[in-house]
Amino acid sequence: MENVKIKVFNIVGNGNCTLPEDGEKVFEVIKKALENDKKVMISFKNVTTITSAFLNSAIGKLYGSFDETMLKDHLQVEDMAVEDQIILKRVVSGAKLYFKDSKRMIESVKEILGEDDE
Repeated sequence: MENVKIKVFNIVGNGNCTLPEDGEKVFEVIKKALENDKKVMISFKNVTTITSAFLNSAIGKLYGSFDETMLKDHLQVEDMAVEDQIILKRVVSGAKLYFKDSKRMIESVKEILGEDDE
């Protein structure tokens, strides 16, 4: 199985990984590599700012397209600051919960926010 390194800085074009739209670009590159059965190393070298919104789009969304075990075997992250790793862990945990039962999760959020379909 071939390895591929994805450099987030090169995709985003700078060290600010804050926008979900930029996360979407990274997601598309990772998704394509995984669909081609490659092991993916995601490098955050030279990235200075990361938000959970970016990580949700870039990595969290992968849990809606791929099996958790497959992602664990095929995905690695490097060059990420410890505080950003903490954010990533939260994003991944939330994504796993969400994609396990997204319909129920949406209903719970609506209930908490006091929204209903009437």
